[in-house]
Amino acid sequence: MIPLSILDLAPVSSGHSISDSFAASKALVQLAEQQGYHRYWLAEHHNMPGIASAATSLLISHLAAATSKIRLGAGGIMLPNHSPLVIAEQFGTLATLYPNRIDLGLGRAPGSDQATARALRRHQLDSDQHFPADVLELQRYFADADQPQAVQAVPGRGLQVPLWILGSSLFGAQLAARLGLPYAFASHFAPAMMSQAAALYRNEFKPSSQLDKPYLMLAMNLYAADSTPEAKRLFTSAQQQFVNLTRNQAGLLPAPVDDMNTIWQPHEKAYVDQALSCTVVGDHLTVKQGIEAFIDRHQPDELMLTCMMHDPQARLRSYRIAAELMLQAK
Repeated sequence: MIPLSILDLAPVSSGHSISDSFAASKALVQLAEQQGYHRYWLAEHHNMPGIASAATSLLISHLAAATSKIRLGAGGIMLPNHSPLVIAEQFGTLATLYPNRIDLGLGRAPGSDQATARALRRHQLDSDQHFPADVLELQRYFADADQPQAVQAVPGRGLQVPLWILGSSLFGAQLAARLGLPYAFASHFAPAMMSQAAALYRNEFKPSSQLDKPYLMLAMNLYAADSTPEAKRLFTSAQQQFVNLTRNQAGLLPAPVDDMNTIWQPHEKAYVDQALSCTVVGDHLTVKQGIEAFIDRHQPDELMLTCMMHDPQARLRSYRIAAELMLQAK
């Protein structure tokens, strides 16, 4: 069995607060460590009321302090929103506080709408075009420099924080291959180019000081419960959230419903079904078979599971079921 990991979007559910979201993330990361999950990542999003992980490095530190061994990191930091030096200092600090536990996944999307991107970047709206150069600059800040650097990341220099490239297209796959970095594909919401990107990454990979062979992580949505009808009902929160995004009605994570056909139009259903096609929904047997089939078909080196459930206890149960089926059975 390959390693299983968790991507947490720190969902804020209707009827709950951001403080509730942080408490739920703390409970989940502690469960993840107990159950044998390999790593736990948080994603940077902005101006989204239903996602509370905008200050990603701060939340990583909060969760790292509540655990002792599980790897934590960003999946990812949207690098065009930031100076590479600032990110090097933030993650250098995290790596100093929590040695050998911190990952830094990097994406080139804004993680927000265009108005928010302008608020974040001010006069650097084309900064996504600088993404490859920014990744190289970030590497230099973490490297063991054999000569003085005019600008140093303190802390950061010499810490060799592991970098990952994130993506949902061929661009990220090609960059990760060229730089010899591990690659995480966002198949949990943008699966269309997954197979093509995976093949390109593996075929064009060049070894580096960080990695001697390709390492591919794919993402998958997990909705596990003690019965398939209950799992399908819990899944409707994520389905509603995607419908709301298509309608430009971003809000808190909705409560589950009994019938999605009362909510979406046929074209919205088609979009959501495609976007969330890398999803396993069901009882214990269905989930086990679904995860195994996905791994057999796509051959990732690691699988990252994500789950947007309205009820934090149901989300904990979902990850516990997956661990019992796939990790404790090893």
